[in-house]
Amino acid sequence: MSTGLAIFLAVFGGLLITSAYLDRLAVRSRVPGVLLVLVLGLLFDNNLSALPGDPPPLLALGQADQLAQVAVAVVLFHGGLTTNWQALRSVVGPGLRLATVGSLLTALTLMLLVVLLEWVFPASFTHGLPFALFVGAMVCSTDSSAVMALLRPLSGQLPQRLLDLIEFESAFNDPMAVVLAGVALAMVTGHGSDGITMTNDVLRQFLMGILIGFMGGTFGAQLLERHSLKELKSGQAVICLAVMLVLMGVTTLLGGSGLLAAYIGGLVIGNHDQVERQELEDGHEVFMKLAELLLFLCMGLVVAPEDVLRMLPWILLLFIAMQIVRLLTVPPLLAGSCTTAERIFVSFSGLRGAVPIALAIQAAAQAKGPDAWGMYMPPLALGVVVLGLLVQGFSLVPLAQRLGLTSADAA
Repeated sequence: MSTGLAIFLAVFGGLLITSAYLDRLAVRSRVPGVLLVLVLGLLFDNNLSALPGDPPPLLALGQADQLAQVAVAVVLFHGGLTTNWQALRSVVGPGLRLATVGSLLTALTLMLLVVLLEWVFPASFTHGLPFALFVGAMVCSTDSSAVMALLRPLSGQLPQRLLDLIEFESAFNDPMAVVLAGVALAMVTGHGSDGITMTNDVLRQFLMGILIGFMGGTFGAQLLERHSLKELKSGQAVICLAVMLVLMGVTTLLGGSGLLAAYIGGLVIGNHDQVERQELEDGHEVFMKLAELLLFLCMGLVVAPEDVLRMLPWILLLFIAMQIVRLLTVPPLLAGSCTTAERIFVSFSGLRGAVPIALAIQAAAQAKGPDAWGMYMPPLALGVVVLGLLVQGFSLVPLAQRLGLTSADAA
């Protein structure tokens, strides 16, 4: 074993142990565990300057991108695996409106805002339409796991239909963000410079992701259904993970969205009649937790705290714009489906999480040249995620109580 690999294993393993304990501490103190893991990554010296000699960084951007892509696929696959389609059928209509129309409106509105800023402040923004589209796409999806963790103190007190709606939106809007961000990155390389090409690229990624995800998920469910595999209870989660990896790789090679295929595959497997959902969820929970910790730890390691401080005005501006856009788009999309109080609560519960982190690292890893805009994405995404966890995180429970949504026996 080389010295570099030994250092990586020792240091990264220690950081993962610390992250796991921080996550447990967060559960007891009712704060998001990913927030503490992000802070750990930020405080740790990724350049290992304390070690003798001139060692390479603990985690290079290319390595972080590869880890992040696999980690977010595991998170999305787990989201599909744990989504009970029968239980969510009552919120399919409003949920799909939020996940598709709402996400698209959010991305495009924020894109127009960035374009306007480029026109008003040409000295600060000169990156063009791909940069603007990527910013909008990066932050247009929400994270249900962060919201559900913050709402844990109100367990059993909020209407189940409201929680199902938040979960449905978060599960189905991630593919929209992934595909739009992919289009923005393709425009940088000249592969999506016109409207027809962009439309074809979006449709291909969506259709290929859905088709291969469905076929792969059906095949995976049949594998688990066989008697010889059902006896291997400890191996079911491994089989699911292997199916997800195959789906992601094959779909990406064929030009589709590997992340969308991972989510669809998990959705098909988790809702198959002959598959024992609870056992799969319990077995895959370990992989999901590891992936989540890895994702946020990678983000903290590759971002310098001074970069976040340097971009703080733009982070605040983007965060405020996100809240305004969501408050303007969500209530009309839920008209007739939810009460006024529920619409306000859903509007304010759009926390960002794993997907923006992974997309930001991907943009930075593909950045070329000193002026490449991808390098701005990690500190921008990290700042937005942290602000959401702090501002929205500590106000969600009081807001639900203030709106009269809590009860001793919620229906």
